[in-house]
Amino acid sequence: MSGPASEAPRWLLSVAVMLATVMVILDMTIVNVALPHMMGSLGATADQVTWVLTAYIVMDAIFIPMSGFLARRLGRRQLMLISIGGFVVASALCGQADSLAEMVVFRSLQGAFGAAVVPLSQSIMVDSYPGEERGKAMALWGVGIMLGPILGPTLGGYITQHLEWRWVFYINVPIGILNLLMVASVVKAEAAKRVKADWTGALLLALGIGSLQTLLDRGNQENWFHSHMIAALAAASVLGLVAFVARSWSRPGSVLQLQLLRNRNLAVASAMMAVFAMGLFGTIALQPLMLERLFDYPAQTTGLVMAPRGLASATGMFLVSRLIARVGAPRLVLVGLILAASGTWLMTWYNLQVSIGWFIWPSLLQGLGMGMIFVPLSTLVYETLPRSATDQGSAIFNLARTVGSAVGISIAATVLTRMTQVNWNRLGGDINAYNPALQQWLAARHLTMADPLAPQLLAGELSRQASMLGFIDAFWFVTLGFLALGPLLLLLRRKRGAHSEGPDPS
Repeated sequence: MSGPASEAPRWLLSVAVMLATVMVILDMTIVNVALPHMMGSLGATADQVTWVLTAYIVMDAIFIPMSGFLARRLGRRQLMLISIGGFVVASALCGQADSLAEMVVFRSLQGAFGAAVVPLSQSIMVDSYPGEERGKAMALWGVGIMLGPILGPTLGGYITQHLEWRWVFYINVPIGILNLLMVASVVKAEAAKRVKADWTGALLLALGIGSLQTLLDRGNQENWFHSHMIAALAAASVLGLVAFVARSWSRPGSVLQLQLLRNRNLAVASAMMAVFAMGLFGTIALQPLMLERLFDYPAQTTGLVMAPRGLASATGMFLVSRLIARVGAPRLVLVGLILAASGTWLMTWYNLQVSIGWFIWPSLLQGLGMGMIFVPLSTLVYETLPRSATDQGSAIFNLARTVGSAVGISIAATVLTRMTQVNWNRLGGDINAYNPALQQWLAARHLTMADPLAPQLLAGELSRQASMLGFIDAFWFVTLGFLALGPLLLLLRRKRGAHSEGPDPS
């Protein structure tokens, strides 16, 4: 796959593949705020309707590792067209679904077809720009990856409030058709290659990744290993992944070329991306819950409060694209880690009296750092990787991002739930008639312990305070995750004339 991916102007090619990326990434979070509105239409409970999210995430994770193999088998352009076309049809079907079963099936199709778009768009961007401009290419690609999850709840809240939840899906139809025409016009056609596939290994990979994603998405709701379903999913995940690795590590026909992980940069950058995604998606999952539950912000206001993080991320990417050739990617990642960790650390100072400004400016600092991390990591993956391995490398890198995001959301939700209960028990011990602080609190409201209204007010305040402390504990987890990435920078390797056709250095 030498040479540019298309003879079209690079800016037009970039717009075409980025539009596809934004459309697919947005659908991971745009549906979240519409779930309560879907419940009545689909006849689902609050617990059942979350399968609308799970179905998409699981199928996305299963098919991402196969994108490199499918790109060689079908050609990038053909696979991109199939992916976008299938995604558009599945979106239209989701919009007209009348039952939960229909919605889950159609969301599964949406995730399966959309899975290849992100790794394909990254590999096309990488091969379309020369080495010295690869930072710019990854900055453009990163804008879609970073802005999609952040702006999804904002756009979803606006559409749900002013139109109807079904338009969360219908909006993909005109955008997808336009994108389909653009890709067909600007992405260069490639000859399909007859490559053998290890379908047994593919099934083992699907079993392992699918079980892992379902476990991570449902674990907190099902009380983890107290649930027989979670225990069964864990066993299936371990069995599938271990069997796949043992079978496919050096097998030429494997759908995912694991031997590429001998390349140090790919292995380290993928591991760092997984931890980075944990922090990013953990924060994105926590902050809307905090703003809506504890501060009573409406969904649209919550989205507007979170939007500056996305703008700061875009600013960070722009700065990195200008500096990466002179400063070097590892140093920029280190600066980004310091900024992201500092912004998240400031969130651990939240309390129930903070103003809206306190939600925005730490997010700006965090977002600036995240943008400065994402682009160099995406660039370092390809610095020592042969051009012929771009598609497979992109599949591994994006699988790490997908699994990391699921792990981050799951751990953040679990930390929040468990620590809220711990804090509830700890603070509850201070509610007694002999606590002078409690007496002062009641006196300020012209109440006593004997007043019938006092227990109700105390229970509500206890719940709010325990939840606030639970969120703070979860933000500490994200802060420590960013700090833990620093030592891994020492393992990264730079190479002159990177992304060549030469042998793969480890």
